[in-house]
Amino acid sequence: MRSIRPLLTAAALASALVLTATACGPGEDEAGGEPSASASAGQDGAGKGALPADLADRLKERGIDLDKWRDGEWKNWDRDTWLREAKDFVNPVIEGLWKPERMTTASAPTRTLAAGDITGDQDVTDPEPRPVQAVPEKKPYHRNAAPVGKVFFDSPKGSMVCSATVVKDPANPGRSNMVWTAGHCVHAGRDGGWYRNIAFVPAYNDTGKSPAALENAQPHEVAPYGVYWADWVATSGGWIDQGGPTGGTGAAYDYAVMHVKPERGTKSLEETVGAALDVDFAAPEARSIGTIGAWGYPAAPPYDGAIMHKCLDTASRLSIAPGTPTMWRIGCTMTGGSSGGGWFVQQPGGRTVLVSNTSIGPVTSGWLAGPRLDRDAEQVFTMMSEKFAGR
Repeated sequence: MRSIRPLLTAAALASALVLTATACGPGEDEAGGEPSASASAGQDGAGKGALPADLADRLKERGIDLDKWRDGEWKNWDRDTWLREAKDFVNPVIEGLWKPERMTTASAPTRTLAAGDITGDQDVTDPEPRPVQAVPEKKPYHRNAAPVGKVFFDSPKGSMVCSATVVKDPANPGRSNMVWTAGHCVHAGRDGGWYRNIAFVPAYNDTGKSPAALENAQPHEVAPYGVYWADWVATSGGWIDQGGPTGGTGAAYDYAVMHVKPERGTKSLEETVGAALDVDFAAPEARSIGTIGAWGYPAAPPYDGAIMHKCLDTASRLSIAPGTPTMWRIGCTMTGGSSGGGWFVQQPGGRTVLVSNTSIGPVTSGWLAGPRLDRDAEQVFTMMSEKFAGR
């Protein structure tokens, strides 16, 4: 029988995230207290307007004509043009590409494991956790889990979707434009390169409309804070070199940080949303960390990707292969689409922090596993923060 302490901790964690998210003053209008898409008279590099000084040059160096790219050349996934290395990331804004109807048709990337895929040292793999039923988040999301949202991107298999979290930027306190997600939501791993048209929508489908209702929803109902395009993304070398279709040995390094900018407007993501979470790179081991909560938008059956869900469970350990870091694992029925969604714990004193993200799960969808963020993950995060310090 489960002890009552983890259950109490789970309830406290859920309440803490709500309190964090309800501090949304900067993202609300004065009249109705509801969020609105970030828009101003000018455009910050949107459409065919101004670009970062070096972007056009970097594209030319790689044989990419910006106008042709926006007119559809991005659909060319020839191996010779699929940019792969960390320094090669480019993601020019294509204004209006991510319309509500296009968002609703995006699929979930598959990252499921069969029992035989786990070949690690069983001494550091705990018994499989019992499934924990994912529950829908309270609506509206901007009042209960504003930092959580969806990532949209294009891949050779079509439009895809993941989940992600707004995180604090130490170099830009109160004005963060940083988003935490999974490496496989931005890069294909060892057999591919960077995905394209990567964008983040915080508090997607704010009032939890059904997929059918979303087809006729207004833009502010689908994207209450607007659409934010990634202008730089960093993931781990471990994911780029070892990541595979089912995670592979790269699963333990399956994390990424995005720096984003609004498709319209100039206001920072954190100011607009009104909430962001700290990232903890020194979280304790599974036996000491207690309850972890995972948030995301599961899109593979039996879910449809429209509704934000969460799971809360006591953490355990999973080792994928010899020589790779041990991952955290929790019971959870969320499926593909929840990938990249943040894993949160409540620290002493009541502060909620991000400690991991959803990476992989089994075909049977009874549990999720996420990387334990270490010094390498912190270096990726710090590099991104310093790159955009003061911007």
